[in-house]
Order: sequence, then C-alpha cells, then structure tokens
Amino acid sequence: MDALRRALGGLSLLYALIFATFALLHAGIGLGPLREPVIVPAAIVETLCAAAMLAGAYGALADRPAAWDRLLYAHATALGGVLLGMLAQAFGPGGGTTLLTWYHSTMAFVLTAGLAGAFYVSRVRR
Repeated sequence: MDALRRALGGLSLLYALIFATFALLHAGIGLGPLREPVIVPAAIVETLCAAAMLAGAYGALADRPAAWDRLLYAHATALGGVLLGMLAQAFGPGGGTTLLTWYHSTMAFVLTAGLAGAFYVSRVRR
C-alpha cells in the first residue's frame, strides 16, 4: 500500500500541474500554441482543483497520518470540478473546444481511477 500511496501522491502532483495549466489557459494566458477562451469561473474551479490535488499530494508524499483521507478528498473534489466543467460544456453556449472535451474526459477517467484506489485502501485499512 505504501507504493500505491506514493504513486497516487506523484500522480496528484501531475494532476495539480494539469489543472493549473488549464486555469492559466482559461484566464486568457496562452501557453505556446495552446489557447482557450477566457472563462473566469472555469479558471477559479481549476485553481481550487489544483489546490486540492496539491494538498492530497503533500499528505501522501510526506507520509502524513491522514494521507489516505487527503487523497480521497482531493480526488473527490477534483472529480466534482471536472464533472461541473463537463456539465457547463454540455449545456453552455458553444459546446467547447476539442482540447477541452479531451481534457475533461481524460481527467474524469484518471480521477475516478485514483478515487477507486483510495477507496480500496480505505476499505483494506479497516
């Protein structure tokens, strides 16, 4: 379980970086060839998701007593943000870009897998 904790902690750092990247894109800051429309609520939600993932990664990689709880809450929070973005994209005007569709789908998948791993360990620890 120690290897899974470290793996989820490292992946959480990666996910935080991805959320921060898309927060910058939605704030109107282009990164190389990547451009997204300015959507302030999306930038705020993605910043909060990045913060949650950083908190989960810190708990896991620093081997804190509540590491699994932090990972569980971080993945659940970020997954909620991604699902909110998917709903906004589906029912909002314009429908979003191809990059945004790919981003939401991929992040929903990996966050669900991480959440399942954290739930698995929470059951095994009891």
